[in-house]
Amino acid sequence: MSDTTHDGAVAVSAPPARDDGLTPAELAARYGLAVSGARPGLGEYVRQLWARRHFILAFSRAKLTAQYSQAKLGQVWQVATPLLNAAVYFLIFGILLGGRDGTPGGKHNYIPFLVTGVFVFTFTQTSVLSGVRAISGNLGLVRALHFPRASLPISFSLQQLQQLLYSMIVLLVILVGFGQFPTWSWFLVLPTLALQLVFNTGLSLIMARLGAKTPDLAQLMPFVMRTLMYASGVMFPLEHMLKERAGASPWLVDVLQANPVAVYMDLMRFAFIDGYTGADLPPHVWALALGWAVVAGIGGFVFFWKAEERYGRG
Repeated sequence: MSDTTHDGAVAVSAPPARDDGLTPAELAARYGLAVSGARPGLGEYVRQLWARRHFILAFSRAKLTAQYSQAKLGQVWQVATPLLNAAVYFLIFGILLGGRDGTPGGKHNYIPFLVTGVFVFTFTQTSVLSGVRAISGNLGLVRALHFPRASLPISFSLQQLQQLLYSMIVLLVILVGFGQFPTWSWFLVLPTLALQLVFNTGLSLIMARLGAKTPDLAQLMPFVMRTLMYASGVMFPLEHMLKERAGASPWLVDVLQANPVAVYMDLMRFAFIDGYTGADLPPHVWALALGWAVVAGIGGFVFFWKAEERYGRG
């Protein structure tokens, strides 16, 4: 377009741009722009995690190696720590407080019963405690690189699984030393560990989101886990203690036996210890194990994903 001015000059005005009048959202949609750090869809998020599976595995192995790098005994502490805990529990609960009474198969099974419980509980405990700090303890990494944040709590759960597998070597030696020789039931350890890993990972994802928002939660969780340890029968036969010692109501016995830590512990003991029979397991134990894994695994993953764009900010 052109106009003639009062002095005879011709002024040329620019044609209206096609973007005039568009809102920022409409401009972004026209040119294919997206918000930096926006949360991807759930399916895309899963694909991103799968694409970074090698990073997740390498990160978990590196964390496991670095965990005891400053100690002279190094990786020995992976096994020594739960064994020392088991020794303390044996002295206090097994001998002083009579926790061996009611052990399935007899008192001679108490040490395999106790060590199995300590190792299984430690797997869940360390997954939860490391999950609380997964985001808040790695803010430098979270703010510097773009990657699915769920990689961190998942890698910590895998780290604890690797640590448990090392401990299982010592556990097998203890079992054989106390007359618990390999049988077909030992294969039940594989589905039990798989279900517990899914449950622990879901719990770690939940705690990672909560811990990212409330760092003080890391100071509270050790007390919560200690309470859960007593409520799950790590150091004593839970059903016997509740019924014979405490005179608890049947509904309370059922509730405590159905808690996920007790469920996975019972299944591991059932797999390893000859005297631990189906009668010592809570009703529908495999359904409970699967249900807890599905609820915690899927629920925890979705719960964590919903806050993906907020991690590392503020």
